[in-house]
Amino acid sequence: MSNKVALITGVGPGTGSSIARRFSKGGYKIAMIARDKERLKKLEDELEGSKGYSCELRNPEYLYNTIDEIIEDFGSPNLFIHNAVRGTRGNFLEFTSEELQSNFDINVMALHRIAQKVAPEMIKNKSGAIIVTGNTSAHRGKANFGGTASTKAAQKILTESFARYLNPKGVHVAYITIDAAIDLEWTRKAWPDKPDEFFILPNDIADEVWHIAHQAKSAWTFDHWLRPFGENW
Repeated sequence: MSNKVALITGVGPGTGSSIARRFSKGGYKIAMIARDKERLKKLEDELEGSKGYSCELRNPEYLYNTIDEIIEDFGSPNLFIHNAVRGTRGNFLEFTSEELQSNFDINVMALHRIAQKVAPEMIKNKSGAIIVTGNTSAHRGKANFGGTASTKAAQKILTESFARYLNPKGVHVAYITIDAAIDLEWTRKAWPDKPDEFFILPNDIADEVWHIAHQAKSAWTFDHWLRPFGENW
């Protein structure tokens, strides 16, 4: 195992788990944040050099304590991937201010809080990366996605501000927009008549995250879009 450490939030059954497996395969030690303790334990058993941390990202004290524990266990991460996401469907008359705040706390505030904890060591070392996985809502406010889109758009702009500050200091920052339905059990049920090529595969997303994280400094990507070949856009 190398000494490189990847901190990944939102380690769910799809993209997050695939990212954890891809970076573990690449030799990273993996610090995984999610709420599902059972899933984290299974991944710990599967991935050598990994450890799961059950954490409520909307609770600042809980989150800070978790990041401190990760740094104590692994050292400061070389790579931070913010894959955690919370969304709300419905028009602005239907979702509550509390739901909007909850989305903001996970999509934006947790990103900011973790970045503040891990970026200083990256700056000191003049290396490292922060990668955020987003979706199409970050780029448009459709009628029934305002509660998600407003917070994902804020997330993208915050990430861009990270990049403009950190890139000259040797730290790569990228925002990956996933313009597709991710191939998961619930999405298959939601679109039962769609062909396989309608869905984007979590392992393929993970390969692209790996690629972005290891780009040469002379050709860094910030705004990176992923979509299946048949997706309308």
